[in-house]
Amino acid sequence: VQLQASGGGLVQAGGSLRLSCAASGRTFSNYVMGWFRQAPGKEREFVAAIKWSGDSTYYADSVKGRFTISRDNAKNTVYLQMNSLKPEDTAVYYCAAELSHFIVVLATDYDYWGQGTQVTVSS
Repeated sequence: VQLQASGGGLVQAGGSLRLSCAASGRTFSNYVMGWFRQAPGKEREFVAAIKWSGDSTYYADSVKGRFTISRDNAKNTVYLQMNSLKPEDTAVYYCAAELSHFIVVLATDYDYWGQGTQVTVSS
């Protein structure tokens, strides 16, 4: 599976961005898709994940209620809608894929990664 993330940018606090991750190479609908982020000097951390069917999602506490993950299997794309952004959301955001029937939240659980897209939130 090849993943291409896009949609990052610079936004003021309180603003919104939508990230996209386009997948190719294998049957996208069989994969759990996740978003992670990594700020400078920090470890990569889990943000959100969605089951292959789209009927189950999971979020980190830090983004719950502000971010929404969704997927369109017909377009082989997963999205991360980010609202009410805060300066602490600033990071490089990565999408990831794992062939699994269950949502997984550890970075080490994911076999496939996109290249990352920078999100910068100014105060």
